[in-house]
Amino acid sequence: MRMETLAVHAGATPDAETGAVVPPLHLATTFEHAPDGSLPHGLIYQRTDHPTQQRFEQALAALEGGVRALYFGSGMAAGSALLQCLPPGSHVLFPHDVYHGFRHLALEYFARWNLRCDFADLSDIPSTHAALTPLTRLIWAETPSNPLLQISDIAALAELAHARGARLLVDNTFASPVLQQPLTLGADVVLQSVTKYIGGHSDTMGGALVFGAGLDALAEQVFRTRAAVGLHGAPLGAWLALRGLHSLPARMDWHCRNAFAVAQALGAHPAVARVHYPGLPTHPGHAVAARQMRDFGGMVSFELAGGREAALACAARLKLFINATSLGGCESLVEHRASTEGPTPTSPQSLLRLSVGLEHPDDLVGDLMQALAG
Repeated sequence: MRMETLAVHAGATPDAETGAVVPPLHLATTFEHAPDGSLPHGLIYQRTDHPTQQRFEQALAALEGGVRALYFGSGMAAGSALLQCLPPGSHVLFPHDVYHGFRHLALEYFARWNLRCDFADLSDIPSTHAALTPLTRLIWAETPSNPLLQISDIAALAELAHARGARLLVDNTFASPVLQQPLTLGADVVLQSVTKYIGGHSDTMGGALVFGAGLDALAEQVFRTRAAVGLHGAPLGAWLALRGLHSLPARMDWHCRNAFAVAQALGAHPAVARVHYPGLPTHPGHAVAARQMRDFGGMVSFELAGGREAALACAARLKLFINATSLGGCESLVEHRASTEGPTPTSPQSLLRLSVGLEHPDDLVGDLMQALAG
């Protein structure tokens, strides 16, 4: 079954009780069990599991090509649950350009959890190999990365991880399962910030992990951790995420078309020093991205020749692009990443990150051109 068809029908079996075509939303926090505590319906309490969540998990696992998916209240909750299931003393290798929330988590909390970490250029396999230790249990890849849109070779990283007895997790948020399926390339676990492209409408927050074959024990351990720590997602969020999956292929096609037009226009502007978009042949990861992605995504970042002040002035002059964090919604957003990363930002001060939405590309390009012109 092709992706477009699967996205519409996965998790969308008509309701058995009413025949409703739209999946039902179950808001119950508790479920009937037998006097002896057995579970005739397989459910006991919303924090452990609920039927709306189960529908979404089944659908997402199908789209990612995985065996099992778990839904969480946020992408950070999903990643945290997996990290807390690593053996004490484990070493985790992150990319230099990792989402700043996970960078903060690692630097602030790993010592408390008896974990260690390092950061390396995962787009360079020899550098990655050199950064591994005998205690490395997880390589954490992000491709395309946030916000520099660096590309890592998933198949090569998987081979490297497995040769050392480690696992490979790929944060697939920027690509979504429509554009990239890391599990089919050898990755073990996929992380999704469901808040972004999967939700697609800037109105629901969630996260998910999708596990490949042979990881039943790890998936079950993470499932138990989700319930014990209270990292679950609410039914309405799961319902909205499932709704978002149905239109995901159509939206991603439009996002990609618009982002390519924006990237081309920015690359030709004299005020722009550098454009980060893997769809451009000049991008250092273009060949790898073309091999492992169906298209190049809706995220673009660019650096202005005038530095920080020029970037802030450009962001202030934009009219269609809204200055806001997050990404993947219908509306186009712009963000000066360094200003939102706390006291120790790692993003270049000259950089603006764009989440290119579903407006007409000519209008978006026009808005950027007038902002750059001042």
